[in-house]
Amino acid sequence: MNKNLKKYQEKRNFEKTKEPAPKQIKKHKKLRFVVQHHLARRDHYDLRLEWNGTLKSWAVPKGPSYNPKDRRLAVQVEDHPFDYRNFEGTIPKGQYGGGTVMIFDEGYWEPQSKENLDFNKSIKFTLHGSRLKGNWALVHMKDDNWLLLKEKDPYVNELDIKNYKTSIRSGRTMKEIEQNVVKKKTSKKDFIVEGVAISNPDKLIFSKPKVTKFDIVLYYQKIARRMLPFLNHRLISTVRCPSGINGDCFFKKHLETKSDGIARIHVPSDKDKKTDYYYIKDISGLISEVQMNSYEFHIWGCKANKLSKPDMLVFDLDPDENMSLDKVREGVKDLKSILDELHLVSFLKTSGGKGYHVVVPIQSLKSWTSFRKFAKNIAEIMEMKWPQKYVSNMRLKNRKGKIFIDWVRNTKMATSVAPYSIRLKKTPSVSMPISWRELDKVSPSEITMEDAIQRLKRKDPWENFFDIQQ
Repeated sequence: MNKNLKKYQEKRNFEKTKEPAPKQIKKHKKLRFVVQHHLARRDHYDLRLEWNGTLKSWAVPKGPSYNPKDRRLAVQVEDHPFDYRNFEGTIPKGQYGGGTVMIFDEGYWEPQSKENLDFNKSIKFTLHGSRLKGNWALVHMKDDNWLLLKEKDPYVNELDIKNYKTSIRSGRTMKEIEQNVVKKKTSKKDFIVEGVAISNPDKLIFSKPKVTKFDIVLYYQKIARRMLPFLNHRLISTVRCPSGINGDCFFKKHLETKSDGIARIHVPSDKDKKTDYYYIKDISGLISEVQMNSYEFHIWGCKANKLSKPDMLVFDLDPDENMSLDKVREGVKDLKSILDELHLVSFLKTSGGKGYHVVVPIQSLKSWTSFRKFAKNIAEIMEMKWPQKYVSNMRLKNRKGKIFIDWVRNTKMATSVAPYSIRLKKTPSVSMPISWRELDKVSPSEITMEDAIQRLKRKDPWENFFDIQQ
C-alpha cells in the first residue's frame, strides 16, 4: 500500500463504508482528476488530482468558480486512493465524512510546468473536464489552507456550478443517490434496453397520468424507427428532468458524458464558449440519453457534416393564450397557402403544446443568412396580408389576440422540437407528424405516447419527407 494512504485507511472502517480500500496501482500517462460534490456535515466539493498513484485532495467549501476574482478556500485533506474517483454513493452516518457523494466532474489534468512540481507549494494546472476546463491555480497559504483560483483564459465566467444538479457519471441527483437509487437486481431495477442499463426505472416523471422513466424508455424504443431519421447526424439539445417534471429541469445542449451511440462534434461560436455538441447515431444513443434523464429532444436545422447549409425550415404558430383552436387552425391554413404559392411542399405536426409546427424540407437556400431572411419574409408577408391576425415580432405586447409566426428558430444553432419527441408539459404529449387532412381533427396537445405508438400502424404521413428536393 502507498504510504501516503495510511491516514486515509486509519480514518475508515471498510466493513461499514463502501469507499474503496487502498491498493497499489500503476502510473498512468495521462493524469486523471475528479471533483465530487460531498453533502456531509457541511456541503462542499472535493477536488482530487492524480499524482504518484494517489489522489491529492482538497475540500473546497464553495466549490470551484470560473470568476478569476473569486478566491475559493481549499483545505488540503489526506490523499485518497486512485479508485476513489469512481466513488458515488453514501457514506454511513457516524463514519468519517458521513453523507452523500456525487461525481460532479471528471477528466484529465496536466501541470502547466512539470519542472519542480511540488505539492507543498503553489501549483498551476490545466483541467480537461466536461464542466471544468482551462487554467487554474492552487495557492498555498498556511498549514492545510490553500486558495483555488481560476486563471484568465477563454473559459472565464463560463460556468456557475449551481446550475449543475446531477452527476456527470450517472445523471442522478444528490437526492436520488441518497435514496440509494442504483441498478439493483430486483424485479424492476436492472433492465437492459438496447444494451443500455436503465437505472431507477420506477421513477415517476409525470404524475397525471402516472408515467415512469421506464415507460418513456419503452416509448422511445418503439418509436425509434420513425424518429431516428430526424435525429440522424443532426445536432441535438435536450430537456433533462432528473426528478420528473415537478423537479428541476434544464436545457442541455453540450456533450458531458460519452455513451455508446453518441457522437461528439466541435462547433466554434462567438456567443457560446463551449464547443462540444453532439448527435445521436443509433437507437442505443437515443436510449442512453433517456437513461440520463433526457426526455424531450430538439434538433438543429442542418446536419452535423453540413453545418453551414440548413435544410429544414420550421414555423411555429404560437397563439395568444386566449385564442380559439379554430383561429389557430386558420393560421396554419393561411401559412400553407403562402408556401403553396411558392411551390414549396410542407409538412404538419402537432407541437405538443398550444400550436402547430409547419416544416419545410429545403436545400436551395445556400446559407444561414438567406435561410433566416427567407423565413422572416414569409412571416412578414402573413403579417402584411392579414395584420389583424398575425405578427412577426416576438414581443409579447404585440401578440394580444394574434398568432406569432415564429420564424426565429431558423437561425444557426437554434433548435426546434423533434418529430415524435415527448413534451415535458403538465401532462405528457407528443410532437406528432400528422397529415394535412387531420388538421381540423387533431388538437396540438392531444397525441399521447400510447396514441403515437398506435399511429405507427398507419401510413406514415411524412413518408416522403426526405425525398423532397426543393
